[in-house]
Amino acid sequence: MSDEKWTAEHIGDQTGRVAIVTGANSGLGLETARALAGRGASVVLAVRNLDKGKQAVDDIRSDHGGAQLELQQLDLASLDSVRGASEEILSRFERIDLLINNAGVMYTPRQRTADGFEMQFGTNHLGHFALTGRLLERLLAVEGSRVVTVSSVGHRLLSRIDFGDLRAERRYRRIAAYGRSKLANLMFTYELQRRLEAAGAKTAALAAHPGGSSTELGRHVPGARTAERLFGAMVQSAAMGALPTLRAATDPAAEGGQYYGPDGFMQTRGHPVLVSSSDRSHDTGAQQQLWAASEELTAVRFPV
Repeated sequence: MSDEKWTAEHIGDQTGRVAIVTGANSGLGLETARALAGRGASVVLAVRNLDKGKQAVDDIRSDHGGAQLELQQLDLASLDSVRGASEEILSRFERIDLLINNAGVMYTPRQRTADGFEMQFGTNHLGHFALTGRLLERLLAVEGSRVVTVSSVGHRLLSRIDFGDLRAERRYRRIAAYGRSKLANLMFTYELQRRLEAAGAKTAALAAHPGGSSTELGRHVPGARTAERLFGAMVQSAAMGALPTLRAATDPAAEGGQYYGPDGFMQTRGHPVLVSSSDRSHDTGAQQQLWAASEELTAVRFPV
């Protein structure tokens, strides 16, 4: 791998490729969609709020007038919404080249999804698990297709999957719940990649994290504005934060099972490189247990 700093300029021609980006109305998702559309991809902005999605479309087209963009309503906190959105996408597209599982919530007060799951685990992991399972058939036949799931350095913080309390009914700590959901993103990626390899699939599963990026994700962090002023040097723009995702999605040298993040201090900022994840994320037995529990909770079965 070259020592050259990887930037959006390294993204090759994406003409003819179809990319689904969740949470593409703002922040990392918006910048991911912008970069892919700017290289010719047909990008589906899968968003909860269609009005904000329309603003995002206008924003991208202000940079790339000929961008091929479509909106899809998707609320990852509702399995009914995931099912409906998946059916609409499958009816509109014969192929999917990239599925970018980007959307997420962070440090929310105790809340439940429409299906009664703890909000962070239900949205960040279970919603994307169900979406991927329902769309995967459209990726499997496409050479070089990829599923990229966005995790976080937070996957190391207070994170442990308590399989006896996946709904966090006994105890809720917002930082631990976020860490658990981001750990689940990585465990899902590694188990999915193992299944894809076993099936001889043309699709690869990768993960990425943005470091410390200035986005709306931190709106529930206590004292977030004060912290950003104090630690501003450790926070980068959303466009920079999207680069690890974009590299995982488009770098021809990237391989299934890899994890990309910033190369700077404590992986908080910088250009995307291969990074490591926690030992816990590589626990094969826990990955398989999480997969089985996720299938049961979502009633979604994968074709691999």
